[in-house]
Amino acid sequence: MLVNLLPVALIFAALLYLDQYQQGLVAAEVSALREQARIYAGAIGQSAVQENNGQPAINPDLAQPLLYSLTAPTPNAQALIYGPDGEKIANSRVHPGSGGAIVTEPLATPPPPGLFSRAIDFIYDHLSGSIAGNEDESGLIGSGAGENPDTLGWQPAPREALQLTATAPGQNAPPFIRRDAHGVLLITVAEPIMHSQQMLGTVLLTREASAVDRAVLSVRISILGLFALALALTVIVSFYLSRTIASPIGRLAQAAERLREGRARAQALPSVITSRNDEIGTLARTLESSAQALWARMDAIEKFAADVSHEIKNPLSSIRSAIETLARVEDPARASRLLAIITQDVARLDRLITDISDSSRLDSELSRSRYEIVDMARILAALAEINDATRKEDGAFVTVDAPAEGLFVRGSETRLVQVLRNLIGNAISFSPARGKIILRGRETGGMIELAVEDEGPGIPDGKLDSIFDRFYSERPQSEQFGSHSGLGLSISRQIVEAHQGRISAENRRDEDGHIIGARFVIRLPRAG
Repeated sequence: MLVNLLPVALIFAALLYLDQYQQGLVAAEVSALREQARIYAGAIGQSAVQENNGQPAINPDLAQPLLYSLTAPTPNAQALIYGPDGEKIANSRVHPGSGGAIVTEPLATPPPPGLFSRAIDFIYDHLSGSIAGNEDESGLIGSGAGENPDTLGWQPAPREALQLTATAPGQNAPPFIRRDAHGVLLITVAEPIMHSQQMLGTVLLTREASAVDRAVLSVRISILGLFALALALTVIVSFYLSRTIASPIGRLAQAAERLREGRARAQALPSVITSRNDEIGTLARTLESSAQALWARMDAIEKFAADVSHEIKNPLSSIRSAIETLARVEDPARASRLLAIITQDVARLDRLITDISDSSRLDSELSRSRYEIVDMARILAALAEINDATRKEDGAFVTVDAPAEGLFVRGSETRLVQVLRNLIGNAISFSPARGKIILRGRETGGMIELAVEDEGPGIPDGKLDSIFDRFYSERPQSEQFGSHSGLGLSISRQIVEAHQGRISAENRRDEDGHIIGARFVIRLPRAG
């Protein structure tokens, strides 16, 4: 809006300035012309007055050559002398020639305005009229502005000339400003001719002010040129903004529409938009990342649904087979074993559904959870104490290698404890009798690093990342089948990543490179 209003504001300010500028030029012309008329009146009053019947009066024979001599250096001016009764006494353009003949010297009038000047004036007058609310010329001053000139086109009629000097003593008569039939600007001033404090006549001095028109025309051309330049810049800037802002935003809107309709996966945003280093580029990259994250989440949901279907189908198939067999078995011992299988599969289904429910609502719960500062050092110590209090006689020992406090992270304490309990439970499952489990904690590089180490058989090298997949299960041979759903490590990774952290698994090795246990490492941002 500011860009579009700029040309109008510029032209409006320029029009106001031009009116003041034109009035200033006319006022300067009037002031100079009035001073010149006073000089003429003073010279006539001192040199062209004689006694006539005991009364001073202007002598035309003396006034005519004197007036001609005074106005000779100004070819574009004409001076007239009128008596108190309105009779013309002298004319500066009339003088005796050779042989005593009277010569009327023509005025040096400027050429009429050309076509270009008239076109500029026409454009400006219409612009000025549309802004000022009228089409009248507003730059002229004085009582004669806008009045019709006499038939000569230069001087006002004698009656109007006498009215110019009909003012109170000590006040300047207003100028008579108008244009002739050719559009030339004319300025007339009147000054009284005084002799012994008696008014003997009036000097009427008229001069064309084409210099004012030329100066105003020059400024008008500058204003219209500025307006054209501003208009061109506005068009260019508008086109630039359309190409660089409006059009890319429209393409982003189309991409969002395709995303809503489910067609955005097959069409990527153009690199010319995503590679921009401005807000639109940031918006495009964010939209693209959001779309990719959404499709990844949808893929994960589809895969999760397929995995859940597969995992639930196995115990259901086992239960159905056992029920069908039980109907045909008459041996009580075999029937008892089949009932035990059914009970075991039902318990497996119950654990599986519980873990699936926990995993499916985990994201929404974490998004609503209010994170707080948690000291992981205290949690490690508390978990070690709980294990020591509940440890079986041949169970693994849990020790802590961490500072007493100071390992602060921001997150959900309940969910972080769930991750550590899951890792400690897995470590206990794989540890030998009276084995050793170490809980480590330290701060490194602005991160809090937690580790759970055991002395078990370790993890197959090709499965170090796969063990975090849903429903992956790699359990000890001594453990009863189906006692775990295979979602524990997947849920743990989900919780850690929701806390902007990372979890990984690795094998512990001795100096000879043999596996001596497993190590799970959690890295979380340190709370500032």
